[in-house]
Amino acid sequence: MDALYTAVATATHGRDGRAVSSDGVLDLALGVPQAMGGNGQGTNPEQLFAAGYAACFGSALGLVGRQAKVDVSDAAVTAEVSIGKQGEGFGLAVILRVELPGSVDEATGRKLVEQAHQVCPYSNATRGNIEVDLVID
Repeated sequence: MDALYTAVATATHGRDGRAVSSDGVLDLALGVPQAMGGNGQGTNPEQLFAAGYAACFGSALGLVGRQAKVDVSDAAVTAEVSIGKQGEGFGLAVILRVELPGSVDEATGRKLVEQAHQVCPYSNATRGNIEVDLVID
């Protein structure tokens, strides 16, 4: 792969620490969610993954929409990232909820969402590793 861009971030003290990007734009406290026994103070890795996946998938959807000459610029993508026990460790699961503009019919929307799932880097990275469900709202 020829890298177009490389993001660099450093996390200290795990889930109860801090994450900082090399350019300083991202600088935030991390915290364990209350559902996992933490105090919920701070962003958690699942929220960061959800935000990145939702944004990336939205861009992929825009790309395939432009290629198909279908306006999906008002689409919204919500990523629900779950963490749970998996064997001796932990695993992730994702639901991508895609809200398409009313002008896009169901069959076209489904086709575009499935095409976006083939080109999105997050989808490609997770394919075969974690369960990803696509839901069109």
